[in-house]
Amino acid sequence: MFRLRHLAGVAVIAAAAISLSACAATPAATDVNAATAVSAEDFGGLDALVAAAQAEGQLNVIALPDNWANYGEIKALFEEKYGITVNSADPDISSAEEIAAADNLKGQDTAPDVFDLGTAVTLDSLDYFAPYQVANWDEIPAENKEATGLWVNDYTGSMSIGYQSNDVPEPTSLDDLLGADYTGAVALNGDPTQAGAAFAAVGLATVQSGGTLDDFTPGIEFFEKLNDAGNFLPVNVTEAAIASGEIKVAFDWSYNNLAVASTVDGWKVTTLPGTVYTSFYNQAISKDAPHPAAARLWQEFLYSPEAQNLFIVGGAYPVTIQALQDAGTVDTAALDSLGELDGELVTPTADQAEANAAILAEKWAAAIS
Repeated sequence: MFRLRHLAGVAVIAAAAISLSACAATPAATDVNAATAVSAEDFGGLDALVAAAQAEGQLNVIALPDNWANYGEIKALFEEKYGITVNSADPDISSAEEIAAADNLKGQDTAPDVFDLGTAVTLDSLDYFAPYQVANWDEIPAENKEATGLWVNDYTGSMSIGYQSNDVPEPTSLDDLLGADYTGAVALNGDPTQAGAAFAAVGLATVQSGGTLDDFTPGIEFFEKLNDAGNFLPVNVTEAAIASGEIKVAFDWSYNNLAVASTVDGWKVTTLPGTVYTSFYNQAISKDAPHPAAARLWQEFLYSPEAQNLFIVGGAYPVTIQALQDAGTVDTAALDSLGELDGELVTPTADQAEANAAILAEKWAAAIS
């Protein structure tokens, strides 16, 4: 499990973030097969990778909402920096739907080049990925990456509860949400059999109910009780649904709820006392990427200090945060504003995620029918 240390109150030297750059005199793209490249060295170095990606001219991303962990700014900066058009498709779909899109669009120019996936779907989709190791591979802890680079953790947050304070009281426990104050009010960000955020909500309900990450059944049973009470709202969490008043309570990642709180009057965010559920999302390159060099440059960019700091600005904790702090390249203002991720932190292992995906596939639909 990734350990977050010194997340607040640290004294570091302010420094400009080291960034990838497209030099004025970049070398011409070579004849390297970008689809099989496992590092920038296969292209002849980062500058040659930049040239190859610019020759492709486009990058297809999928399921990256602008207000999710600051992806809007990250995509815009990538475009500006490299002159590569980012085609952002289906921002609100689930991790499972990303994989389905790869199947449906295989062989087409519009197929996804890269994925951003929850853990359970990642581990069930390894055949879709191409191995790749970014230049600062050693700054990513071993437990946060597949050894060959098939997948790499990118950012994390805690599973939180957002609520419309103008309409409902602040929940201080799961039991509160079963009361009459929350009739028809409580929603998840997706289906937990398909979406990482919803999967994590069931995980949070499990540990808050006294269960363990070995078996999400207690969390499923909580949502069954929530549904029986008439309080579960089978609508996917979106900012529009929250802003319209349709959703008054949302289980979602802290960075998503914080983004909504910055734009929707009355929306507040709370973390239940006790055990805190955290989990990384995962980056992966599609082995069928129509723009394989751009896909690899995107990974290099995402793990650079520049982009990793932008995750902090968006309310998420990037996987290289310790390296940023050690090097003095962390955005201290953003980190101080975000604060420390504290409490009793739990994160499912790969084996636990796979086991619970099977449990959810078996039990979820019946629980909320």
